[in-house]
Amino acid sequence: MEKDDALNALAALGQETRLEVFRLLVKAGKEGMSAGAISDALDVRPNTLSTHLGALSRAGLVQAERDGRSIHYSAELATMQHLVTYLLQDCCGGNPDLCAPIANLFSSSSCSETKGF
Repeated sequence: MEKDDALNALAALGQETRLEVFRLLVKAGKEGMSAGAISDALDVRPNTLSTHLGALSRAGLVQAERDGRSIHYSAELATMQHLVTYLLQDCCGGNPDLCAPIANLFSSSSCSETKGF
């Protein structure tokens, strides 16, 4: 990931509604959610949500797929993986053992352990 891509992703996630949308889509999994379902779940007006989904899409954090008359959105986890890798690339000044607590969050077999993260 390039620095500009990382900055765009961080800027997109640096807004409350967009962060909530991304987290909701992560929870939804591969099936994703329709724009209407996202709007209902977060109590966000559709035109406002469209703006936020556009920002997340431009940053590569969500993917849109047309399903008949609606559009389903899903989290683009590969982009998030690249962002986290970029941020931790030179972790702890060459002492990777200091990054073990972060690595352990992602190596567990259950995502439920990271709910507080």
